[in-house]
Amino acid sequence: MAHAILHDTFEANGTRLHYARCGQGRLPILLLHGWPEFWFTWEPVMVRLADRFDMIAPDLRGFGNSRKPDAGPSDRVGSEVHARDLLALLDHLDLGRVGIVGHDVGAVVAQAFARMQPERLTRLFFFDCPYPGIGSRWAAPGHLAEIWYQSFHLKPWAADLVGSSRKACRVYFGNMLRHWAAGNPAAFEGEVLEAWVDNFLKPGNLQGGFDWYLSRNAARSAAMQREDPQEPPIAIPTCIRWGALDPVLKVEWMDRLEEYFTDLDAAPLESIGHFPRREDPDRASAEIAAWFGKVSA
Repeated sequence: MAHAILHDTFEANGTRLHYARCGQGRLPILLLHGWPEFWFTWEPVMVRLADRFDMIAPDLRGFGNSRKPDAGPSDRVGSEVHARDLLALLDHLDLGRVGIVGHDVGAVVAQAFARMQPERLTRLFFFDCPYPGIGSRWAAPGHLAEIWYQSFHLKPWAADLVGSSRKACRVYFGNMLRHWAAGNPAAFEGEVLEAWVDNFLKPGNLQGGFDWYLSRNAARSAAMQREDPQEPPIAIPTCIRWGALDPVLKVEWMDRLEEYFTDLDAAPLESIGHFPRREDPDRASAEIAAWFGKVSA
């Protein structure tokens, strides 16, 4: 039976946050997007797993249909801020313990939440997971050409340039999405790409996403200088599936995961790039279902 995706908003922590929800399963799962994304990135997974799980996909603060707290560039939307928003969402929905599926920015936020509120989590699942063990490899000479956008987003005029026309926005995101979706670049063509362009042309959405990079810049610089502090390991059962073809979060960076997750099931996803749920939604959904299917009633 098909399940409708419902949308709602709520007020929390001085802003209004939007979320999409689908399904009626006993286990609630939060789906946390990365950049350049919004709740819609999870739609293929939501419709496939709605019979088994209660799927909840928020737009992080500054993204999608959530309010933009600051009109101009802001460095006040780091992972701890987003983690507090997630706690407010759980309380708003009267949810006790939940699972989280995170990717990219969402995976960083989920790690902050796991250290802040471990008692609210059953299990964690990450695709292509940034974590402190990557360290200075972010800035390896051969990788700088992949992370140029992170420095570009710090410029106060970056959002104006990308949003100067629909064509400019389409060129910027279209090339990036197809390049990162190395296992299936066609996943970001046609109506899907236009949905991304529509989203980022909404007032404030470009700067809202770029603000993540402003807020993370100090931590990013420290990591590149081998000054990233050793984070305490996360003991919550964690599954990580990493796209073997991901050009920006490289699969070989899985090598230190066990230092940061003490109860870990990690493996590469062959023939997949940066966006498993879009490049191969059947496979991504099956991996999520297998992991959270182990949660006891």
